Amino acid sequence: MRIPGLPAVPVLSPRLGLSRLGVSQLGVSRIGASRADLVVVPLVLLVLLSLGWQASRLTLPYEPAIGRAVSPDPVALVGYTLRTTSRMLIGLAASFVFALVYATAAAKSRRAERILLPLLDVLQSVPVLGYVAVSITFFLALFPGRQIGAELAAIFALFTNQAWNLAFSLHQSLTTVPPNLREAARAFHFNPWRVFWRLELPFAMPGLIWNAMLSMAGGWFFVVASEAIAVGDTRVTVPGVGSYLALAIERRDLGAIGWAALAIMVAILVVDQLLFRPLIAWAERFKAEHTQAAQRPGSWALGLYRRAQLANWAASPVARLGRLALRLPWPAPRPAKAPARIGLVSAGDIVWYLVIGAVLVNVGRQAYELIVADLGWAEVVRVILLGARTAVRVALVTAFAILVWLPLGVAIGLRPRLARAAQPLAQLLASFPANLLFPPAALAIVAWRLDPNLWLTGLFFLGSQWYVAFNVIAGAAAFPSELRDVAKAFRMRGTTWWRRVMLPGIYPYLLTGAVTAAGACWNASILAELVTWGDLSVHARGLGAYIAHWTAAGDLARVALGITIMSRFVALSNRFVWRPLYNIAERHWRLD
Repeated sequence: MRIPGLPAVPVLSPRLGLSRLGVSQLGVSRIGASRADLVVVPLVLLVLLSLGWQASRLTLPYEPAIGRAVSPDPVALVGYTLRTTSRMLIGLAASFVFALVYATAAAKSRRAERILLPLLDVLQSVPVLGYVAVSITFFLALFPGRQIGAELAAIFALFTNQAWNLAFSLHQSLTTVPPNLREAARAFHFNPWRVFWRLELPFAMPGLIWNAMLSMAGGWFFVVASEAIAVGDTRVTVPGVGSYLALAIERRDLGAIGWAALAIMVAILVVDQLLFRPLIAWAERFKAEHTQAAQRPGSWALGLYRRAQLANWAASPVARLGRLALRLPWPAPRPAKAPARIGLVSAGDIVWYLVIGAVLVNVGRQAYELIVADLGWAEVVRVILLGARTAVRVALVTAFAILVWLPLGVAIGLRPRLARAAQPLAQLLASFPANLLFPPAALAIVAWRLDPNLWLTGLFFLGSQWYVAFNVIAGAAAFPSELRDVAKAFRMRGTTWWRRVMLPGIYPYLLTGAVTAAGACWNASILAELVTWGDLSVHARGLGAYIAHWTAAGDLARVALGITIMSRFVALSNRFVWRPLYNIAERHWRLD
């Protein structure tokens, strides 16, 4: 039996060190250099110098006007692309830390899960503009008159578009670890610390890496909203590709938009080759399967990193610290005492529900005082109806994305050669800011006198489809090859193969993709239901257009009302749709 991150025999050997997690090459017996160091060492130095140069500019005076903060010269796009990519990677690193803490807490405690998962749905449903409208004043006041305040606001906006997807992916993986692997861990007396780092996190790693690519793609989608922020009279502009695009759209400069699109494509391809493709090839060792697949994805960059002896020697202290961390004297779990019960409910649950109920009552009272008392119930009912319109669009687009990408994603994920060829293209298409296509769509709707309520719905699909696509591809790529061989031996084909083999195997990944795609649709509604191109504006009736309009107008009461209604729609969908489907994944459709 092959365990994720562990050798085939023996299973879960207690003597295994961190080297089995893929860093065995980090320690070398002597300092040496190879030809690979001629490429890797300058690359590392370039990254460090770039980060140092950008850090030195954080203390510069802040320029809020987009025309003064951003130059329209295409040559400046080199520095802008570098700064935007750095912000995304920083936001992605913060998202990983958030997912490790948040998703693990939700997976380890049923009581915490009842609160954290619905809260995660709500956090995902809140649009980027909603977070920005609340946090922008805080970051600017924290560092008045300095660039660092605006930089933190931009990074926080990117973080809010990346973190939820990773948290959903990690929680899904932690709750679907096969029981036989957990039994093996208990047989070798692994404490919770070692179980997490040796079994659970390696098992989740393939899905996490694919969703990291997806989170990066989502960052490119909202790059304009995160670097050129306008909330009423408050404007935040940081130099980057997003603010460059915002200036080009404001001036209707198609040439500048073309240069920005080229810069984004180059950045996507570089990050894919130097970061994501090596990570995908490295994560193949964590697949839960009995036999090794005949074909595995490779990466020229990963081979280069492994051959760089000098760089590996410099990184060896990190590997030693990791091995020491795995040996921490974490006590073994003790059998829990039965809690005191009142009827069929434990006393601890009663206290927990009372505390949560008090918090909800207090939040509801404050929301009533700030929103309902000021705007009136008529406005609340109107916004609820607008939310219902947007909810229908979200449901239709999510279902259509599943119908399109379920067969395509499985076909790509089951074929390593096709996956290697399709990954850069998929990463490029997913990362390309789809909102660059919104202005031409607005011009076409006006020129051909089309119904915006119908045709703007198609714009939802451009940004949300990739959440389903990447999760299905990740699920198919992680599907054990021996199960495919068994299905082939029993001549399972057609609907029987889908119903008995593939759908049960990728169901958790598909569900995670559907949940995050629906959340992305709610978020994309802010941009897709109200499209502008210079002085031209086209809008569809919906909650996204409502929030976007009043955010630009600076009416925070109506913005808060719109975000609250949107969050309630997502919470209801979680309670009556996603939670029951997750229960099916945990109880029935898992690879045991």
